[in-house]
Amino acid sequence: MDRPKFERKKTPEDIIFGVRAVIEAIKAGREINKIMIQKGMDNDLFRELKEALQGQQFTLQFVPIQKIDSLVQGNHQGVVAFVSPVEYGVIEDLIDTMLAEGKKPTILVLDRITDVRNFGAIARTAECQGVDAILIPSKGSALVTPDAVKTSAGALNRLKVCKTSDLKNSLFYMQQSGLRIVSCTEKSKIPMYEVNLRGSVAIILGSEESGISNDLLNMSDIKARIPMKGEIASLNVSVAAGMVLYEKTRQELYG
Repeated sequence: MDRPKFERKKTPEDIIFGVRAVIEAIKAGREINKIMIQKGMDNDLFRELKEALQGQQFTLQFVPIQKIDSLVQGNHQGVVAFVSPVEYGVIEDLIDTMLAEGKKPTILVLDRITDVRNFGAIARTAECQGVDAILIPSKGSALVTPDAVKTSAGALNRLKVCKTSDLKNSLFYMQQSGLRIVSCTEKSKIPMYEVNLRGSVAIILGSEESGISNDLLNMSDIKARIPMKGEIASLNVSVAAGMVLYEKTRQELYG
């Protein structure tokens, strides 16, 4: 009796594997979301990779070799890199350009939102409501992956996504550039419809587990909540994004 045959999954298109290939991707400035490295790896190639990673801000994960084997069909040498399908922007440069062109930026800031499908759904709504860019932290956040692009119905190919290593500093830059910082939080007593959302604003949404971090709340110009009548005290973050962004559109279109 023949043994059943098990086929390994085809290597996803967003993965680069092999030490040399990953090093070349780093040197070429490819947008890399995350690098997985085999636990306990210590050889000449690994030391060369460590040298290439010096001064970089990539998210690194050290995992068992079985994890990498399950992802890659080929000689991975204990290293895989997940490449972003889009090029990330720099929020400070984008703000400068928009203000120089006389535009009033609308920036959606996502604080520690880790679910890629929520991220994709938020991006879809943001594009529909005329958001100029989404700002996310480099670490501790969902990044642009093929799943996120699919969930966004392609919106992530049209909407600028910016990464920052320090959300607080980037928000301060926007504040100093004339944007009002609005935090959407249930900790506020002010309903969202009483807040002026017209013009240049940065709207912050936080994780469903812990909300917006205190540092960002404290530097906000205003904190506002979405009014609710039910007993469940929280909304899915992608639904909250839709409600807040619709309120901004309503104010700008109908006063």
